[in-house]
Amino acid sequence: MAFKSIGSDVTSSFITAAAADPDGVSTAAAVGNNAALTLGGALASGGSVTFDSPRNVTILSGGDDSAISFTVVGTDESGTAATESITGADTGTATGTKFFATITSITAVGDPAGNVSAGSGTSIAGVISASRCRLRGIYVVNGSGAATLKFREGSATGTIVMQFATVAGASTNSYPDIPDDGLLFKGGGYVTFTAVTDLTAMTTFFS
Repeated sequence: MAFKSIGSDVTSSFITAAAADPDGVSTAAAVGNNAALTLGGALASGGSVTFDSPRNVTILSGGDDSAISFTVVGTDESGTAATESITGADTGTATGTKFFATITSITAVGDPAGNVSAGSGTSIAGVISASRCRLRGIYVVNGSGAATLKFREGSATGTIVMQFATVAGASTNSYPDIPDDGLLFKGGGYVTFTAVTDLTAMTTFFS
């Protein structure tokens, strides 16, 4: 979420991410051969899901689904249409690697052996700005563990422009200085981290 100061060209964005919810996208239920999961978990509304911050998706299988896959459809951290095929697990959790801002469908490719649920993962791609921007400053509320935040150019998997080490101590604050005219992200700015442990929340300041 972005906010702009009156009389200034500096804008702020607030980045936070809740803990993973293993059935927040779709609660456990039997899924037919090549059928869609019902998007009716706690994170769903009106048959789709919009995450607090773009993140990966998990699929929990009650049986051996290692020979089939699940197709996730939605939009990525930049708002572009995105699709990911996640190979099922054998009575366990399969973890996707793509970042989704929204999910519009998840479909089994094959016949699941047992109940299936879908949820939100812990890998987060916070959006500073999806368009060209210059990062002026950050204010970080640390998480429970020490970590390294990666600030990336163009996408959540783009070139790392800056790294920032947090300290272990939930709700402690860090307000580092970014020198000179700040850092330029020509294709948009993103920051990747693990939910809850790496940070509690972050405000970025950019123009």
